[in-house]
Amino acid sequence: MPQDRSPVLELAGITKSFGGVEALRGVDFALYAGEIHGLVGENGAGKSTLMKIIAGLHPEFSGRFLVDGQETRFRSARDAHAAGIAMVHQELSVAPDLTVAENVFLGNQPTNRLGIVQWRRMAREAGEQLARFGIDVNPMSRLGDLPIGQQQLIEIARVLFSGARIIVLDEPTSALSPPEVERLFATLQRLRDEGTGIVFISHFIEDILRVSDTVTVFRNGRKVAESVAAATTKGALIEAMIGRGGEALEHSYTDDLMLPTSNGGSVVLKAEQLSLARSLREVSFETRSGEVLGIYGFMGCGQQELSRILFGKLTPDSGTLSVDGRPRRFASTADARRAGVALVPESRRAMLFHQEPVYKNISISILERISALLLKPAREREIAKRQVQQLQIRPPVVGLDLGMLSGGNQQKVALAKWLSYPPRLLVLCEPTRGMDVGAKNDVINIVRDLRQRGLAIIVLSTEPETVLSLSDRILVLRRGAVVREFSNEPVSKDRLLAAA
Repeated sequence: MPQDRSPVLELAGITKSFGGVEALRGVDFALYAGEIHGLVGENGAGKSTLMKIIAGLHPEFSGRFLVDGQETRFRSARDAHAAGIAMVHQELSVAPDLTVAENVFLGNQPTNRLGIVQWRRMAREAGEQLARFGIDVNPMSRLGDLPIGQQQLIEIARVLFSGARIIVLDEPTSALSPPEVERLFATLQRLRDEGTGIVFISHFIEDILRVSDTVTVFRNGRKVAESVAAATTKGALIEAMIGRGGEALEHSYTDDLMLPTSNGGSVVLKAEQLSLARSLREVSFETRSGEVLGIYGFMGCGQQELSRILFGKLTPDSGTLSVDGRPRRFASTADARRAGVALVPESRRAMLFHQEPVYKNISISILERISALLLKPAREREIAKRQVQQLQIRPPVVGLDLGMLSGGNQQKVALAKWLSYPPRLLVLCEPTRGMDVGAKNDVINIVRDLRQRGLAIIVLSTEPETVLSLSDRILVLRRGAVVREFSNEPVSKDRLLAAA
């Protein structure tokens, strides 16, 4: 870290709460001109919250915020942009229905003296900027027609060439191929040499160590370590992230957990050599009845695409699926359901109706079974009441609008929807994300009970605790490929992190 200069950005004693829960507690952070500052930590450690404060998205917080030594307080992203701060967010924030050029100049289109957009100039300059970044696309093509990796590169390029002197990148390599990552790193190093201050957040610790000058570690909303990147190691950063010795082992999973021996159940699903564009590379596995197969990896590793293939939402470019020994090629989610596959996606909003009562959300998957022509609300309520009682959904009122329930109880309703079916294979994406400890334990107990009943279950999660607490076997996905399998052997949180 440069000691002979003042930081361009400095935060002191930053504390931020959401609904009474502290996301950041007394955090200090400094960024210098001509520095790439890496930031690591587990999901929920507070990294993105701090960066959103820097970008003006969370204006309410306590602590001091200084830019060029002057205390300030951004009230909006526009304020941050005016101060020369730009951010690439973890989730894509592009406009897919606009052209590539319109996205590159989003909110800053070149105009003439009359305020009319200069379309040809915009297309030419967008093409020139993208070419500097190694992107060869038609600037006038629709952005949404491009692969996700190229969309992410274009969003990154928009920020990198915006003229900002402070740039925040939140998981920028999650959907990029190795050559694209190389181009990004070369551009970041060039910008650093020109005096830009860059914050680089990533779960890929090798990337952090390779491109950063300084590395800071967050854990549970606190800054717990900071070091020169060249003077630390991947193992030391993982140890700081998970808090070896600082927390109870049963909560941090730093001790080895012994995975059970195979239960010998029949193979329900077999996947062979599944590949999909930039997302998956020759993924093969099988899962058995009465088994929970955990699939762990960082954001962007290919988990979401894999879950969508298993449920017929995406068609792989190559590879095969078999269910109960029969080859299957799902043309739709209806095909997957008929084969006995159910999916609870990472976003509950994608499958539930918050303005409808609980019983309608539960019965929707079996309406064709209980009513040939006319709806039968009494039958729907009867089925829903059984599921509400069995899964201990609170409050146990099937006529209550779903949106009145807590996030944990909504997740139980998402499970109940499919358990009324019931499936042969249940695919769960991030089943405990955003839940309190009590709700997480409830969901974990439900999944364990379903395993005892003989269901085959696949749990895909970026949270190592979730995978460790549920799985009989664990696959580790890294950038679309299976790089490790843990089976009938010791496994721990730090081993999962190291493999991913």
